[in-house]
Amino acid sequence: MASEVTIDAVRAAAARIADRVHRTPLWRSETLSRRVGAPVWLKAENLQKTGSFKARGATNAVRRLPHDARARGIVTISAGNHAQAVAYAAQPEGLRCVVVMPATAAQSKVAACRGYGAEVVLHGTVADAFARYEALVRDEGLTPVHPFDHPDVIAGQGTVGLEIAEDLPDAGLVLVPVGGGGLISGIAVALRGVGMGARLVGVEPETSNAMRQALAAGRPVPVTPASIADGLGAPAVSARTLEIVRQLVDDVVEVRDDEIVAAMRVLLERTKLLVEPAGAAGLAALLAGRVRADGAPVVVVLSGGNVDLERVRTWL
Repeated sequence: MASEVTIDAVRAAAARIADRVHRTPLWRSETLSRRVGAPVWLKAENLQKTGSFKARGATNAVRRLPHDARARGIVTISAGNHAQAVAYAAQPEGLRCVVVMPATAAQSKVAACRGYGAEVVLHGTVADAFARYEALVRDEGLTPVHPFDHPDVIAGQGTVGLEIAEDLPDAGLVLVPVGGGGLISGIAVALRGVGMGARLVGVEPETSNAMRQALAAGRPVPVTPASIADGLGAPAVSARTLEIVRQLVDDVVEVRDDEIVAAMRVLLERTKLLVEPAGAAGLAALLAGRVRADGAPVVVVLSGGNVDLERVRTWL
C-alpha cells in the first residue's frame, strides 16, 4: 500500500494545490537553537490556509475526485482541522460537504466549518463520530474523504516535506506530530523520494499513541484518545500509514500533555507563534529530551494553530 503514494504523486499534488495553499515559511529560532545546542527551524503550518497543514491533503483529494463522486457530495470525520480543510476545499467546487465531529470539538472549529458552508454533525466521542461517518458513507452514498487513510490526502500532506527539502536540504532531524499518520507518511515519502537522509521522528501524546501501539503490535490497534492535543486523537492508525511509517520513519516517541503545554508557552513567548497542542508536540519532544538534536539542523513541524482561546487561557 505504501507504493500507492510516490514522490511523483507528491510533486503532482504540489502543482495541483499551489493556487489554494500557502508555501509556509521555515523560520530559524535563535532562542530555541541556543537552548538545544543545534540550529532549530520551525515549519509554520499554523499559518497555512484554514490554520493547519490539512488544507494541502484535503485540496488535493477534492480536486482529484471524479464527476460521479462530486455529484454525490462528500463527507469526512475530524476533530476540527481536517473538517475545516475539506470544507474549504469543497466550497469553491460547489460540492455538498458534510463533516462529522465529536461532540467535544472546539466551538471555534465548528464555527469555521460552518463558515466554509459545510453541514456539521456533532456526534459523541471520537469513536462514535467515526461510526457516524461510516454510516453516512454507507446509507447516504456520500463520497468519503478520510483524514489520513487516503493516498491523495497523504500525497498532499507530502508537499510539506518537499518544501522542507527545498528550503533546508542539510537538515539532520525532522520532527513531525502524529495522529493517524497522514502527515508523517506524506513527509516521509517526499524526503526519501528526493534522497534526503534526515532522521525523521514522529511525536504523539502518550495518552493518544495509536502509532506506537500499532508499531509494537504490527497492526492497527484501537486506542481511546485522552490528550489535550485533539488534533492527534485518532482512534487508530490505518494499515496504509502504518506501513509507510514502518518502512520510512526512523522513530516515533511520546510526550506528556504538560510538556506540550510548556512547548506552547515557549513558542508564544519567544517566537510569538500561537499553535494548538497538536502543533507543539514536535517541539515538546525536543525540549523534553525525548529526541537528541546532536548538533545537526532540526526542523520542527508546527502542524496547526487552531485553538479555542478560552482553552488556551486555561492551559497556560
